[in-house]
Amino acid sequence: MKKTFALILLLFTAATQAQSKIPSDFFQNPLNVDLVLSGTFGELRSNHFHSGMDIKTQQREGLPVVAAADGFVSRINIQHYGYGKALYIQHPNGYTTVYGHLQKFSPEIEAYIKKQQYAKETYEIELFPKADELKVTASELVALSGNTGGSGGPHLHFEIRDGQQRPMNPKLFGIEIKDTQAPTVNSLYVYPLGENAHVNGSGERQRVKLTLLKDGSFKAEQLNACGEIAFGVNTVDKQDGAPNNNGIYQIDAVLNGDSIFQLNFDRFSFSETRHLNQMIDYEYFSNNKSRITRLYVQPSNPLSVYRNVVDKGTITIQDSLTYLYNITIRDFAGNERLIRVPIKGEQPTDKISKKINETDYLVKANEAFNVEENGIDVYIPKGSLYEDTYLDISFTGDTIHFHQDDTPIHSNITIGFNVSEYSEENKEKMFIARLGYRGRPSYSSTYKKGNRFTTGVRTFGDYTLVADIKPPFISPVNFKDGQWISSNNNIKVRITDDLSGIKSYRATVNGKFILMEYEYKNNTLTHDFSDAVVTDTENKLKVIVTDNVGNSNTYEATFFRK
Repeated sequence: MKKTFALILLLFTAATQAQSKIPSDFFQNPLNVDLVLSGTFGELRSNHFHSGMDIKTQQREGLPVVAAADGFVSRINIQHYGYGKALYIQHPNGYTTVYGHLQKFSPEIEAYIKKQQYAKETYEIELFPKADELKVTASELVALSGNTGGSGGPHLHFEIRDGQQRPMNPKLFGIEIKDTQAPTVNSLYVYPLGENAHVNGSGERQRVKLTLLKDGSFKAEQLNACGEIAFGVNTVDKQDGAPNNNGIYQIDAVLNGDSIFQLNFDRFSFSETRHLNQMIDYEYFSNNKSRITRLYVQPSNPLSVYRNVVDKGTITIQDSLTYLYNITIRDFAGNERLIRVPIKGEQPTDKISKKINETDYLVKANEAFNVEENGIDVYIPKGSLYEDTYLDISFTGDTIHFHQDDTPIHSNITIGFNVSEYSEENKEKMFIARLGYRGRPSYSSTYKKGNRFTTGVRTFGDYTLVADIKPPFISPVNFKDGQWISSNNNIKVRITDDLSGIKSYRATVNGKFILMEYEYKNNTLTHDFSDAVVTDTENKLKVIVTDNVGNSNTYEATFFRK
């Protein structure tokens, strides 16, 4: 036991020491094409930072994806959403590379996966091969690029993770992307923070007027302010070869020559990524669909991407003093954009105070909260909100207006409904839904126990009870009942559900399970005949699809193959 522990400790120490210096020549490009990005590391996404680089695949699928270095396949994860078909390769220096949204895998890996999928009779699967099962060498074909999962178009999602599975910026490892363009500054905002703080006589957030100078830098209008203030910037980076608005790499803020704030996207952990909603002005994003990055740290924000922060990055402006606040925005290639902001300390003669919309419900971030009315109850655990917030809550029949989506939620809030007045038959078909655009209901995972339905939510909005009595719809795509399809490489059916959504599906041919791949973006189930499980001439296909409240539909057809 002692020897085993010592060996584990030795291996862990060796891997840690190996990662103390980032290797710049160990990993190669995962695609044999010029690398052009549609997404960069650390890019601001909905509720998370982008954990890798999205490499364009020339609007095509099926490009060869190669192992970035020697190693072994340590994990395979296939899911309908997220990364879709994803491959993880463990390398001897302790790093892991990740390849996402794949179309298919190399023949050896594909066979390994299919064997497990058929054994468990499921498409979605997560596997952890042993170190000696699927070894790979640098440049070896491991997959073909695709568009599976939550991809918005064909591309390869590529990550490099450290020994603690924290994603790191692939550019740190020598993965080079041509970039000769400086970041773009769209807007700058100033925030009066303290109770008596003001900028130009107002306690509200204000857009700062910027003037572009000949050298490419910006000069802001002089701000007359007093008290505690801070800034936020809306900025993106464009790289050569693509028009995409990508994320920036670094922001530095300097006050009178002294650094007071830095944001740096070298590495982060998945456990902290949702705190992005504290980094941005979430209210502004909710209303304008554009992100302002706060150049200050809000209380309880644990993000590790901050550096050299003094006084949370805020500035205390004193009357009659002058200040120069400089913001430098950089991309990884070293291109930068400078903003100079002159500030004069001045007490206002008339001050417009910040508006606070007080309601009957003040929820404190560090205290649990609950409310119940009309048979609907809400429980907000301690820490679900980032700061003390007045919530707009009202109850009408089976519907709760639960604030509005201009305040971020960090961890699940529980909404419960008393359904004792409904019959057992009705309860079976009911679910909790969030009402979206024009009142369109969308399924919220509903847990049923007796006369109580509950759901966990991380988005404010209107929630209600909805009944779904229609089963899913199933129709053939590339064949007809009774047809010979010997020339087909696959068989496809389309499945849709108009309300609660698809929960599960199962397909058989002649009573034997067949694997069908679900692509939710075009609502299709596809079986590839190369699986070699359909061997008879006459074949009876049966597809059963079930929605989230248990409505089920069955499609049956006969097809023939030589």
